[in-house]
Amino acid sequence: MGISVKQISEMFGKDVFTNKGVYAGRVADIRLNLGKFRIHSIVVDVTRGSFLSAAIGNKRGIAIPYQYVDSVGDVVIIKHITAPVQEDMPNEQVASPASMF
Repeated sequence: MGISVKQISEMFGKDVFTNKGVYAGRVADIRLNLGKFRIHSIVVDVTRGSFLSAAIGNKRGIAIPYQYVDSVGDVVIIKHITAPVQEDMPNEQVASPASMF
């Protein structure tokens, strides 16, 4: 069953939650692949203080591939996304390229 234009237009402004119940933001835009007649991704306007805001820094939104969308109803449910953790290494532990050989 396909998605109609009405269903796509009704997605704008809907709250986005992860499948773990964590609030992510609101749907700000939808990117379409018109060549294949499919939704490519949804753009989520990240709310300050949400778990996604910590992951993307000071950016306003994030494009989430549509395959991460679990369901669309009164709210949009996406798979829970975790950002990779980057640990800061002290300068003395960082190997220079010359010392690696």
